[in-house]
Amino acid sequence: MPDQFLKDLLQTPGTSGVEQNVQNVIRAFASEFAAEVTTDVHGNVLATVNPGGSPTILLDAHCDQIGLIVRHIDNLGFVRVNPVGGWDMQILLGQRLLIHTESGPIPGVIARKPIHLLDPDERKTVPKMKDLWIDIGSASEAETRSIVRIGDTVTPEPCLRELRNGRLSGVAMDNRTGVWVIMTALRKLANANPTAKIVAVSAVQEEIGLRGATTSAFNVNPDVAIAVDVTHATDCPGIDPNEFGKIEIGKGPVIVRGPNANPGVFELLFSTAQKSSIPVQINALGYPASNDGAAIQVARGGCATGLVTIPNRYMHSPVELVAESDLEHAANLIAAFCLTVDKPTSFIPG
Repeated sequence: MPDQFLKDLLQTPGTSGVEQNVQNVIRAFASEFAAEVTTDVHGNVLATVNPGGSPTILLDAHCDQIGLIVRHIDNLGFVRVNPVGGWDMQILLGQRLLIHTESGPIPGVIARKPIHLLDPDERKTVPKMKDLWIDIGSASEAETRSIVRIGDTVTPEPCLRELRNGRLSGVAMDNRTGVWVIMTALRKLANANPTAKIVAVSAVQEEIGLRGATTSAFNVNPDVAIAVDVTHATDCPGIDPNEFGKIEIGKGPVIVRGPNANPGVFELLFSTAQKSSIPVQINALGYPASNDGAAIQVARGGCATGLVTIPNRYMHSPVELVAESDLEHAANLIAAFCLTVDKPTSFIPG
């Protein structure tokens, strides 16, 4: 059963330009236990436990989700959009959406011609973004323009469904689940007397270039960092584990090995999981992952960075699916990891 914080995170829309809706939820939660809660000029929210401690540990997860942005309103009053982040057009068709306007969110739908009216070639073709439109029920261009402005952002209508075996499905599991993990870990650490200073950042604009992590890592200047994001679960039809590894829902969070995961951080995460009897899975990447860890690792003169990821089916869709137990184990792992790090801990390879 998801707690209220997780429900609020998953049911509050926020893509580029409207992340602060989500950040308000996070600020309210973190203010209950963190010594400091601040917001930087980029919009990142940073919550700190034990601000006088050493070394400095950064816990990062991004709060933004993929969405759309209004580029044009046509002469019939339909809204034309560009993507914010990576969309599969076939997934986007037929979705219920919210356009985030100055006066609040308004509902709309995105579709195409009915199948009855598609010619044989059209039925075989995936539409392009320029061929799609959002219908808000407007009767004219003037009516739409009186409500919607160019640059307004659009997200799928939030939803959260509890499925069998503790599975959760809905919008923005990528990466509100990661935010829940780091903030829940920080709450555990607030009462555990850590040696380190621990800063948890809910970062903005990951989906458009790791931008929030870049600025927050520069400002925090951590000695070690853990980035938390989702990863592709491969325990469903059509995904070959020989190519993508064996990653299963409900078998624990994934610790990543590879070029943008510091080997010392990996080993400490893994040994901490073993000592604490926390189930984990291992994944290997031969290239920098497209998540905040890649930006944090090369911040300033470099930062010893680890990646903890949550198995997720159907990524970048409105029906992403995770196991609640994986989130809980990830929060416990990160809290235990932070308690093992003190000033003499070295992550210099070799």
